[in-house]
Amino acid sequence: MTSRIQSAAPGSGEQASGRPPYPAESSGNGRAHGRPGRVSLDELHETARRIAANVERVLVGKPDVIRIALVTLLAEGHLLVEDVPGVGKTSLAKALARSIDCTVSRIQFTPDLLPSDVTGVSIYNRQSGEFDFRPGPVFANIVVGDEINRASPKTQSALLECMEEHQVTVDTATYRLDAPFMVIATQNPIEMEGTYALPEAQRDRFTARVSIGYPDQQAELAMVDEHAGHNPLEELQPVSDGQTVHRLIETVRHVHIAPEVRRYAVDLVAATRQVPEIRLGASPRATLHLVRAARAQAALSGRDYVVPDDLHTVAVPVLAHRLVLTTEAHAARRSATDVVRAVLHRVPVPQGSRP
Repeated sequence: MTSRIQSAAPGSGEQASGRPPYPAESSGNGRAHGRPGRVSLDELHETARRIAANVERVLVGKPDVIRIALVTLLAEGHLLVEDVPGVGKTSLAKALARSIDCTVSRIQFTPDLLPSDVTGVSIYNRQSGEFDFRPGPVFANIVVGDEINRASPKTQSALLECMEEHQVTVDTATYRLDAPFMVIATQNPIEMEGTYALPEAQRDRFTARVSIGYPDQQAELAMVDEHAGHNPLEELQPVSDGQTVHRLIETVRHVHIAPEVRRYAVDLVAATRQVPEIRLGASPRATLHLVRAARAQAALSGRDYVVPDDLHTVAVPVLAHRLVLTTEAHAARRSATDVVRAVLHRVPVPQGSRP
């Protein structure tokens, strides 16, 4: 099941001015210097703006959520959208996908879904006398997994190799997935009957988690006025394509991060492993995801270098869902988000380095 989907990026970010506290090794003019496979930061910013505007036609009044979705896409990551029913989880995923002219598939996770329903299956061909591989819905640039926690752990595990290694292994044969590749999964944390909690290995593969939340009254009124008579998803047209997104990702890979900022990212993640309220801290994979997300955040803000504020912006979406709280922390009504924010306040911010 394939379709076309597009995404919208948040509004223009803050442009850097003056002398950067963590300068890039090359000139900071926001250009890619004509290197193949890359674009200028100006083009990246404009493409992201169009995607964000497109998505915001569907998800009204949630620019911060859309921005995190864009950050995750440009960081080559996967997004977990976790919230109560009816706030637009699936709409966000489908709007982002429809905003990009690439292959898109949707998987409705149910208790009877099998791993082969996700990855594909080998079928015996009586004419050739050989087995032919029939690709599953995971063979797409953007995979929308609706209500992922309704599938059994056996089926959830079918995504582990796909999300981490961008490949699928079936009957000893390995098949590469096309780039870009992104999984956008939704789940309802309130309704527990008939659901299976995501294992830590699965949660750790999601680069970021967002909660949409209820809209304010003005945004909800605008939604009623604009969406009551028609479905805006049906009117969305692509504003970018998969090849362009691939070039944007290549540009983000080259965003400079100074040694001091790298050390700061490592210190932030390491601090989550030393908090008494945390039974399981963030993994080394979380450090990599934090740095990649910070690079994407910097690029969306018009900079070719990362500053500590970029790490602060993405820290909660990237780290909070990976932490396992102790029983005492739950009893004290502490959340993983509270712990991450406390870590951000406790770990010293590095001072600007000299160019």
